[in-house]
Amino acid sequence: MKTLKIDIVSDIACPWCAIGYARLEKAMAELRDSLDFDIEWHAFELNPDPKAAGEPILPALSRKYGRSESEMAAAQAQMTEIAHDLGLDFSRMQERHTCHTFDAHRLVKWAGEQSRQTELKQALFDAYFGKAADVSDPEVLVNCVEAAGLDTEQAREILASGDYADAVRRDEAHYQQAGVSAVPAFVINGQYLISGAQEPETLVQAFREIASQ
Repeated sequence: MKTLKIDIVSDIACPWCAIGYARLEKAMAELRDSLDFDIEWHAFELNPDPKAAGEPILPALSRKYGRSESEMAAAQAQMTEIAHDLGLDFSRMQERHTCHTFDAHRLVKWAGEQSRQTELKQALFDAYFGKAADVSDPEVLVNCVEAAGLDTEQAREILASGDYADAVRRDEAHYQQAGVSAVPAFVINGQYLISGAQEPETLVQAFREIASQ
């Protein structure tokens, strides 16, 4: 059986990244009898300034996109419905604050060595969108590590150190140089870029075409 390597460039603070992976799961499930998939997650930061204080999400998005807070609230509500239909918990989507995610990305890099990246990403998405938790807070991160079935003491040691910082920065630089400027981005077999949270049917068709080549 053929294996497709899928490199997912994403940020924990990106709701479309959570939706995009849930749709990818549906596509992979449909193709499970004909294809295997090897998933690896890569870092992208929507809010890369470590000194920026967390800000309520609606005014932050309003300023970023030049739209009113009520327009942003309507867009977020629509996203919440999409997420709910995919089985995701976005119940506190509009209560969250902007967040610095660098430490979370360091832990995701470490989780890759334990083959638990996806479990940790999903725990982080759930914390941020389902609980409006501050995913820059070490205690919140350790709780996510525990939910993903990883060693919490080792996670605390990593958070107290600079471990995996260089790996995250290399990751970010590599995909920026490759032209990834928005997330989610899915790179298939190191060659084909699929941008955005595409519908499962679109992904299924793309994967079949790539596998046939």
